[in-house]
Amino acid sequence: MGVIVVGYVAKPEGLAALRASAEEAKRRGAKLVVVNSHRGGREFDRADGTESESQLDEVRSQLKAAGVENEIRQLVRGMDPAEDLISVASEVSADLIVIGLRRRSPVGKLILGSNAQRILLDASCPVLAVKATE
Repeated sequence: MGVIVVGYVAKPEGLAALRASAEEAKRRGAKLVVVNSHRGGREFDRADGTESESQLDEVRSQLKAAGVENEIRQLVRGMDPAEDLISVASEVSADLIVIGLRRRSPVGKLILGSNAQRILLDASCPVLAVKATE
């Protein structure tokens, strides 16, 4: 059985990635590993953790209803989401990484960097990038 890793955030781009990865997992008969990555620190407190767990419970329910074998990991370890996704993909010998994309201005890309670009360039397996629906 293969393994697909998906980066998930409770935003349109995360939902698009989750939908595409669930469809791909069903098509391939693969296990889906959902990664929800947070840097931690002052920006991510107990209330954020509780809210995130609630969102992940909903994801768990949706995947179960769809018949997709899954594992959900909420990571709060101070790493960038790109580092977390690449690390988990390597750990589970993923066949595919799925990420969601959102439109960003050129200035936004310069100031904030691009997790998507890092994943596309540094992953050791294929990466499927899907656009969020407007």
